[in-house]
Amino acid sequence: MLPIDITPGRLADEMADYSRKLGSGVENLINAGTIDTGVTPKEAVYREDKLTLYRYLPPEGAVQGAVPLLIVYALVNRPYMTDIQENRSTVRNLMEAGQDVYLIDWGYPDGADSSLGLDDYINGYIDRCVDQVKKRHGLDRVNLLGICQGGAFSLCYTALHQEKVRNLVTMVTPVDFQTPDNLLSAWVREIDVDLLVDTLGNVPGELLNWTFLSLKPFSLTGQKYVNMVDIIENEQTLKNFLRMEKWIFDSPDQAGEAFREFIKEFFHKNGLIEGTVRIGSAVVDLTNITCPLLNIYADQDHLVPPDATTALKGRTGSADYSEISFPGGHIGIYVSGKAQKQIPPAIAVGWMKGVFPGG
Repeated sequence: MLPIDITPGRLADEMADYSRKLGSGVENLINAGTIDTGVTPKEAVYREDKLTLYRYLPPEGAVQGAVPLLIVYALVNRPYMTDIQENRSTVRNLMEAGQDVYLIDWGYPDGADSSLGLDDYINGYIDRCVDQVKKRHGLDRVNLLGICQGGAFSLCYTALHQEKVRNLVTMVTPVDFQTPDNLLSAWVREIDVDLLVDTLGNVPGELLNWTFLSLKPFSLTGQKYVNMVDIIENEQTLKNFLRMEKWIFDSPDQAGEAFREFIKEFFHKNGLIEGTVRIGSAVVDLTNITCPLLNIYADQDHLVPPDATTALKGRTGSADYSEISFPGGHIGIYVSGKAQKQIPPAIAVGWMKGVFPGG
C-alpha cells in the first residue's frame, strides 16, 4: 500500500484553498436570484384540473415536421428536467432537429385528486391531450415520447389506442419491474401500499424523493455538496447546479389511488410483461403496439436498470423496433452534453428520413 501523501503544509494549503473558494463563492449564492424552471418559451394550449398541455415555441425560421411530438413525463418530479438549461435541453434540441414539441405538465395533485386512478390518467388525461394535439394539426395520429414512468404510461396508452399513435419512443422506461439488480423494486415490493395510501391519502412527494436519494446516499446527499465548492466561483455553473437541486426537491404529491394501482399492477405483479395490467375495463396487451418503436436506455441507470428497459424487445407487435444505449445514468440522459448530441437527433432523424415506416 502506498503511503498517504498528506503533510501538514499540504493540508493547510488545501484548507486555505477550500476556504477561499467558499468565501468568494458565497456572493454568487446570494446573487443567484430566482432559479428558473425550464428555459424554452412555451404556451399553454389546454388545461384540465391540475394538468397543463404546453406547446413549445419553435425558434425563428425553424422547419418542423408534419407530425407533432407529445412528451409524456412521469408523475414523480417535474417535467422541466427535459428543458433544464439552454445548452442542455432535450426539448430545444428536438425542436432544432425539426420536431414540433408538446408536453404534458401534470401539476401538483392535492386532496381533491386522491381518488384519481390510472384509468383517469391514461384513458382520460393522456387521451384528451392526444386529441387536442390531433385537432390542432388536423391529424389522425401523433408521435409519443414517454419518459420513465411516463414511458410505461405511453406503452399502456399505445396498446389501448394504437390508432392514435404514429410512432412511439420510450426513454429510460421500466418494463420488467422485477429484474434482480433493481434495488428500488426490491424495496417497493415489500411495501404494504394499501396501508400507506389508506393512512396518508395522497403520497407525499418528499417521502418518495428521499426514497430515491437513499438509493445512493453518499453521492446524492453528501458528496455533491462537498464537490459544489469546486464550482461555486463560476456563476453560470453554480446556477446550473442550483437548477438541478431545485428539480430534485420539487416533488409533487402522488394521487393516492393511482399510486396504489401503479405499485400493485407494475411492481408487485410485474403486470406489464405478464400481460395483466388492467386500465379501466381493458387489459394492456403489448402485442397491440404495431407502430414503429424506439427504446432508449442508460447503461448506468440505477433507477431503471438496462435489463428493466430492454425487456421490451420482442414483447410488442411492432415490426420496426430499435434500441439506443446511452453511456450514462438516469439523469445524465437528459442533461449531459453527449446525450444532447446523440439522443434528440436520433429521434428526429429517424422519423424525418423514414427509418420508421410510420414516419
